[in-house]
Amino acid sequence: MNYKNFIAGAMAFALAACAAGCSDKKDPDAGSETVPVETTTEELIPPTPTEATDPNAITFDDGRFDFAYVKTDDKDCAKGEVSVAELMGNKMLKFADDNTVPLEGKVQKIGISVTKLLGSEGAAKVRRIEFDMYAEATSDGLKRDDGEVVRAPGWIGGGGGTVTAQEKWYDFQDFSGGEYNFEASGAVHAQFKFLLADSGQCWTEEMDDANFLIMRWGVANESDMYIDNIVFYDEDGNSIPIAPASAVEDLKSKAEDIIDGIKADTEEKREELKAKYKKAAEDIESAVTDPKRREELEAEYKKLMDDVKESEQFEEAEAKMKEFEEKLKESISKTSDAEQQIMDEIEKAKADAEKVNAEVQGAIDEASEMIGKIQDR
Repeated sequence: MNYKNFIAGAMAFALAACAAGCSDKKDPDAGSETVPVETTTEELIPPTPTEATDPNAITFDDGRFDFAYVKTDDKDCAKGEVSVAELMGNKMLKFADDNTVPLEGKVQKIGISVTKLLGSEGAAKVRRIEFDMYAEATSDGLKRDDGEVVRAPGWIGGGGGTVTAQEKWYDFQDFSGGEYNFEASGAVHAQFKFLLADSGQCWTEEMDDANFLIMRWGVANESDMYIDNIVFYDEDGNSIPIAPASAVEDLKSKAEDIIDGIKADTEEKREELKAKYKKAAEDIESAVTDPKRREELEAEYKKLMDDVKESEQFEEAEAKMKEFEEKLKESISKTSDAEQQIMDEIEKAKADAEKVNAEVQGAIDEASEMIGKIQDR
């Protein structure tokens, strides 16, 4: 074999193959089996609010939040105010932290008065509470693992608790979530359960104010807390309807108007009668030496006493109260905490009126005794 010719032929073939390969790379339309390397980046999708699915959910769309309050009396409590505000276009209960308490160890606490929402009977049925928590950063103070400082709330976690009918503190289970990429977080869903309800660790109808705390701890950055879609469930898993607040508020407003009027009337009447009887008694005492003047004053005094006895002021007040009590009974079949407060205020107004009557009668008795002494002289 002519090895020189073989080697020369092989080299020529290799050169031709190499040239063909180079030609393929330059031609974009030429076929190729090479796989291009693609660089992909994951698109972050901003969170959106969770829509309520239960018809009895408290969504705060009506703007009502009189049943919520900020707890600030513990050393670790965050300071701030509650209101209804929009987050991502959805109305929620907002706790606006004023950030006067340092982040380390701080706990944001919102109290919820269940009796105001469900009434005493409804509160006694509660075995589970569910709600959604959100957080919105108010500062560029969250440092991520990669060292970047961002405006995001970071880790979100907390728990809750309540005082049961046995006057014991009951801890609900913890919950957690987080958001490191956006200013506002998505929903962190929480469930609070009365796991020891069978042993009496729950609320009863006898409790004046069944309430519970929602607590957010481990606050990683200055941020506000939001609560939405609160739902109460009974032992069968059925959601519990909210008591009709409009009827109660209506009646309460009317009651306050009546009570304010009665208080003003009774105060005015008390001062007026005290002044009259004091003057009558003084005049009789000073005129004891003038029999004619004494008879005139005695007649005037008796007329005053008759006027008081026949006065319609207190009778009208009592009639208004009775009429209002009947309206309450007809309008509301179940007595809630708000309604009970109305009844208590009515009873207090009655007591105030009776006190005025007693004081007036005391003044009458005192002056009558004085007249008796004068007549005995």
